[in-house]
Amino acid sequence: MNKSLKIAIGIFILGLIVLASYSLRPLKQLPYSEYENVKDTDSDLIIVGFSQLGSESDWRTANTKSIQRALSKENGFSLIYSNGRQKQENQIKDVRSFIFQEVDYIVIAPETETGWDTVLEEAKEAGIPVIIVDRMIDTADDTLYAAYVGTDKYEEGKKAGLWLEKYLKEQESKDKSSLKKKTYNIAVLEGTLNSTAQIGRSKGFEEIAKTHKEWKILAQESGEFTKAKGKEVMAKYLQEFDDIDILLSQNDDMTFGAIEAIQEDSLTCGVDGKIKIISFDGVSEAFDRMEEGLINVDIECNPLQGQLIANIIERLEKGEVVNKFSYMDEKVFEAENAAAERIGRSY
Repeated sequence: MNKSLKIAIGIFILGLIVLASYSLRPLKQLPYSEYENVKDTDSDLIIVGFSQLGSESDWRTANTKSIQRALSKENGFSLIYSNGRQKQENQIKDVRSFIFQEVDYIVIAPETETGWDTVLEEAKEAGIPVIIVDRMIDTADDTLYAAYVGTDKYEEGKKAGLWLEKYLKEQESKDKSSLKKKTYNIAVLEGTLNSTAQIGRSKGFEEIAKTHKEWKILAQESGEFTKAKGKEVMAKYLQEFDDIDILLSQNDDMTFGAIEAIQEDSLTCGVDGKIKIISFDGVSEAFDRMEEGLINVDIECNPLQGQLIANIIERLEKGEVVNKFSYMDEKVFEAENAAAERIGRSY
């Protein structure tokens, strides 16, 4: 064999060896597009993907922080957090990203109740338990989620109605001549339409309202749970109606916007004001407004759900049966007791 042929054969064999070495290497998996977070490789940690619906309010911020604290590495978790920015399509992408990353659990705070079946079926097929938090989903198949953690929005709405019932009765007993058998005009700032909070609080309040013929609901429109939209809708109400007695605002941020609209229209609200205000959530700024006398009552919606979520995941890890529904304890805060009630609160 001549020297040139030996060299050619050697180069050919070397080429085969190089190609074989590359074929034996595992292919590098490209990151899932649009997602910065990746799964933690520490096998001792419980990997949780959390799709928060957004950051539209002080309440939502407190809820996010509570879950992040509870599902920390110090507590044995690796949390992959994503902000859905108030869009369900973003959250569906989040869930598919978590499935792709093979997380151990998925936590979702859903933007709206409907439209989740397909992606949750995908999570079920992948063997990943799903925990729904804060807002509920509407599905005929309750095996698509392992548990729900949150607040009872229907009961919150009822509490608002029962408070108003008690308040008006007390006022009538003080001044029978001017208030007895009066028609009470109510304007409602609703939250994001078709969300659990909007549906539950509306239904609960209306259940009490329908027992009072003297209560007249003038208007119901979504303020989208934001201060800016709450102010916009309230300004519209004030242009349309000059006889609003009560404002029912389904979260504090909308209430703060509504108060600005009322004051800019040279009207008064709250304890000594023309328009009585019922709000929901119970964030720190709402206590400030109650102490100022601008909000009459605030129905608590407890955002500190993180530890309960962590407890449920730890029990599922042990193979234990958990409650399908777990609700937070909540109170009703009145302006006259706000200063004392806020002591020790973390949000």
